[in-house]
Amino acid sequence: MALLDGKKLLITGVLTDDSLAFGVARLAQAEGAEVVLTGFGRALRLTERTARKLDPVPDVYELDVTDPAHGQALQETLRERWGRVDGALHSVGFAPETCLGDDFWAPDWDDVSVAVHVSAYSLRTLADIVTPLMGEGGSLVGLTFDATVAWPAYNWMGVAKAAMESLNRYLARELGHRGIRSNLVAAGPMRTIAAKSIPGFSAFEDEWVKRAPLGWDVNDAEGVSKACVALLSDWFPQTTGSIIHVDGGYHSVGA
Repeated sequence: MALLDGKKLLITGVLTDDSLAFGVARLAQAEGAEVVLTGFGRALRLTERTARKLDPVPDVYELDVTDPAHGQALQETLRERWGRVDGALHSVGFAPETCLGDDFWAPDWDDVSVAVHVSAYSLRTLADIVTPLMGEGGSLVGLTFDATVAWPAYNWMGVAKAAMESLNRYLARELGHRGIRSNLVAAGPMRTIAAKSIPGFSAFEDEWVKRAPLGWDVNDAEGVSKACVALLSDWFPQTTGSIIHVDGGYHSVGA
């Protein structure tokens, strides 16, 4: 019996086959899950093209996490399609250019609010969509980049991720009585489209490879995919509100 036999999963954040969410979707299918993907705006067609690299090819639905009407429509679509949802992957993040780079003081609230809305509050949005369809039990899994420290260049995206990590704990508290789990996977740096948009992110890669006790390959996301799939399965029934580090052990060592 495969790990996710019969599971119905919603996967956000697939842009290309380098996306962390793509690896999760592919492994989830291999482990027996039926998945659907979401995309948004001009990137929707890119998601649809990338979806063709999965077998079977999943349906792709539009979801702008800042538009409540999109969430309501997607929930109704999933209700009609499956009647239930067993799990969802949150792999959504965006920050205006001013929020990243060398100048921490550059953005005003208008820019910061976009980063927080899309990269943090959207985890609540995803919960609003899927948890009414989960019944007694289910799993929310999100991707983060360890926000317990202040990273160079990451700046306000780091602040947004810290908010997301706090929100994860509150979701665990609010949803636990229904058997619904909420957890995050803190991945080390990977060469994704998101990473390429962060000025100076290559410095993270170089340092990670040198310091991670288990080593680190910025092109190999298999460990991240396995952690997410495990959390989406029934193999972590008593784990919620947690952050699982998949970073080669980098977070555990000092300077």
